[in-house]
Amino acid sequence: QVQLVESGGGSVQAGGSLRLSCAASTYTHSGNCVAWFRQAPGKEREAVATIYTGGGNTYYVDSVKGRFTISQGDDKKTLYLQMNSLNPEDTGIYTCAAGTTCRSDPRCYNYWGQGTQVTVS
Repeated sequence: QVQLVESGGGSVQAGGSLRLSCAASTYTHSGNCVAWFRQAPGKEREAVATIYTGGGNTYYVDSVKGRFTISQGDDKKTLYLQMNSLNPEDTGIYTCAAGTTCRSDPRCYNYWGQGTQVTVS
């Protein structure tokens, strides 16, 4: 089974940066979608960014456009989320996920990591 493990979370001051990593137990299949979700305290889980592994097309939720960048490592086993200009509203649990279709609905994803906490103060 595919296992996803996030790392890179932590506490950072507003305006700072973090880079999250998601390591996959197997090589990412071409044509699949990998994504970062987050859930802030008291709010619904939302898709932050997705990338189509076949062609590299990306999606970002409006609130993070221009600040976050999703990318895939050359080995295709690692997913990154570079987060710049962080603000307190970015606080939440960030989770990577993999599926066959790039959608914002979490039900479209079959594999999930355990999540990593990001706290911005």
